[in-house]
Amino acid sequence: MYAKKEVTIYTDGACSGNPGPGGWAAILLYKKVEKILSGGEEQTTNNRMELTAAVSALECLKEPCVVELYSDSKYLIDGMEKGWAESWKRNGWKKADKKPALNTDLWDRLLLLTSQHEVRYHWVKGHDINEYNNRCDTIAVSERDKRI
Repeated sequence: MYAKKEVTIYTDGACSGNPGPGGWAAILLYKKVEKILSGGEEQTTNNRMELTAAVSALECLKEPCVVELYSDSKYLIDGMEKGWAESWKRNGWKKADKKPALNTDLWDRLLLLTSQHEVRYHWVKGHDINEYNNRCDTIAVSERDKRI
């Protein structure tokens, strides 16, 4: 058996209006290699962009990896770390208050990807001192601005 590759991922999303034009970014780090992914949508929400960044980053991994994923989105981190997304899916995409969960397409993809990789989610304070989170924010805002 071989050891899984260890990858660090930073993600961020940005939106002007909610909904409105949005952008997302992810920076993947493996050893000394850095890969940047980004994109956006004309009409979206900030939460969709946060989830899209994480899903896009995990989807580009070619084999099962150990992943340290950093995001300033409590929605993303709590949804995965506190088991909310799993619970919503188990309950037919209904939240505890019986209201429909949002962004179920992205949560479903994220749950599948998390089952293929060993993912540890970490919350970082946005617009703080984390270099990679700040770079992701700059890229995500740039992607959003292309759509304004």
